[in-house]
Amino acid sequence: MSMSMRNQLPGTVTAVHPGEVMATVKIRLAGGQQLTAAITEEATKELRLAEGTPVHALVKATEVSLATEPVDHISIRNQLAGTISEITMGTAMASVKVAVPGAEVTSAITHESAAELKLAEGDSVVALIKSTEVSLATA
Repeated sequence: MSMSMRNQLPGTVTAVHPGEVMATVKIRLAGGQQLTAAITEEATKELRLAEGTPVHALVKATEVSLATEPVDHISIRNQLAGTISEITMGTAMASVKVAVPGAEVTSAITHESAAELKLAEGDSVVALIKSTEVSLATA
């Protein structure tokens, strides 16, 4: 299946924590970084998620925020450290590609944000992704 979602990160389920309606799923990405997805309990059953299940974590580029350093005291579960490999500046928006171990994450942020952060290729950044914005797919 082809899709427009830029971020398709391969990984393996390391834990599933069920809840009444939602579950959290811990994933080890191909590069070793950890990611958490909050999905419906129904989806965990339909996808037959269990420890060891190979998955792709899917995240829209517009749901990836960037910081110039790790952020403490924040509810966002996922902070992926990486290096900017490419920036495309438009008049309103910027597309920022971040190389993280074993993958690439694309963030779509405003031109103003990219300029204020003074982002440049080669800079170290942290991609911030809320667990509720991570979808999972199996083969």
